[in-house]
Amino acid sequence: EVYAISGQFERIVVLRFKYQTDLLGGLERMVKEQRIRNAVILAGAGSVRNYHVHSVSNRDFPSKNIYTKDPTAPADIVSVNGYVIDGRVHAHLTLANAERAFGGHLEAGNPVFTFAILTLGVFGDDVDLTGVDDKTYR
Repeated sequence: EVYAISGQFERIVVLRFKYQTDLLGGLERMVKEQRIRNAVILAGAGSVRNYHVHSVSNRDFPSKNIYTKDPTAPADIVSVNGYVIDGRVHAHLTLANAERAFGGHLEAGNPVFTFAILTLGVFGDDVDLTGVDDKTYR
């Protein structure tokens, strides 16, 4: 039903994103540049000029996604969490505007507005997160 992976952080990396930087693209670029293999996204804050996320839209397998996208609406980044799994980013984003809070899986198309800050806890090479987000593991 559940399994555990133990490890310690080798280092903490704080990423600061500038105006217009795509959140997912910048995160993927820094994971590669910083040679991050496995990590936990511990925190995130800031704002975006517009947004694009997806979430599940059904309760039975196979899962289906629904996309929430608005190329003209800004939002505050309330939180970012997720993982870097064998160098691949799996991030989730919570956003808010004056009407609501919403979120989902981070997609391309979230350009930073004022700024964005993400903090990653990077595991040493002895921690392997491969498969933790495998939706076929039952």
